[in-house]
Amino acid sequence: MSGDLEVASSEDDAADADDADSDASTADTMRERAGESRVKLWLLLRANRLLVAGVLTLAIFVAFVAVAVAFSPSLAEKVGSSDPIETLFASMITVIVTGATLVVTIGQVVLTQENGPLGDQQERMNDTLTVRDAIAELTGTPVPTDPAAFLDAILGAASRRARDLRESVHERRGDEPDETALWEDVDELATGVVENADTVRGQLDGAEFGSFDVVFAALNFDYGPKIGRAERILDDHGEALIDDEQDLLEELKGSLSLFGPAREHVKTLYFQWVLIDLSRQILYAAVPALVVAGLMLAVVDAGTFPGRTLGVDHVTLVVGGAFAVTLLPFSLFVSYVLRVLTLAKRTLAIGPLVLRDSGPE
Repeated sequence: MSGDLEVASSEDDAADADDADSDASTADTMRERAGESRVKLWLLLRANRLLVAGVLTLAIFVAFVAVAVAFSPSLAEKVGSSDPIETLFASMITVIVTGATLVVTIGQVVLTQENGPLGDQQERMNDTLTVRDAIAELTGTPVPTDPAAFLDAILGAASRRARDLRESVHERRGDEPDETALWEDVDELATGVVENADTVRGQLDGAEFGSFDVVFAALNFDYGPKIGRAERILDDHGEALIDDEQDLLEELKGSLSLFGPAREHVKTLYFQWVLIDLSRQILYAAVPALVVAGLMLAVVDAGTFPGRTLGVDHVTLVVGGAFAVTLLPFSLFVSYVLRVLTLAKRTLAIGPLVLRDSGPE
């Protein structure tokens, strides 16, 4: 009876382990893991941010004109009886100035992180060099200074360790059930690491920092579940592995573990880069937006743009276009923040934690 209970308990533990591995299994690329439509992910991440801002501005213009035409009396008649243009664009001038000031404040916060006393800067440098030394020891070569090549070096080290581990286990593979299970687990881990690493290294080839290409490629290497699988192999088959294979497995795990903070470091630098670019572009867009708002206050009234085209008052088209232009700084802000927030959500966990959405974003 006791033996039966022990067997049943062992079977339950094995089933739980299989369920844990199944839960940890995940697609490699971010597109496959996200479970979102290709168009949505392209809009949130891959699309040019200026293009997204332009499309959003156009959508605002179309929506404004459509709503203005749908209501009666027409905008031209409202302008003749009151002064909605002055009310609208006086408010927009206040919004633009306030928003530009806020953007400058955000830029100052970003730059503040780069400032500090000499001791703090020396500590940052020492921490950076310590990590670079660890990566150099792992790869056997000096660490590149280019962010794409930096990530590529870590992926190359992980891929080599995975191949060496698979070859070592394959050479002494036997027909015993334990050895077969070891081979299958190692082969699955090695295949996943090598194929995923080769794909991402191809995407990193030629990618330049400042564009989104480097960060997007890094998102496609799903290192967390691979660390978990390496830990599972060491726990399940530690006694069946020879010393060299245990060392290779530990080095593989170390390579995968280094990719996490390396990716986060590159992502953090990209966030700072983007926030500085966003601040500059919003300030650039604020100038023409203020000019347009000022012109609408000083020049445009009910008689400035008489006539109609396709049943739409010319003044409606002008006011709608001017309103969309004055919202261009906000459209830029929305387009960049959508990417930053999506990227932050996709990289919340560092390490072997698999976060999955329970519903749409």
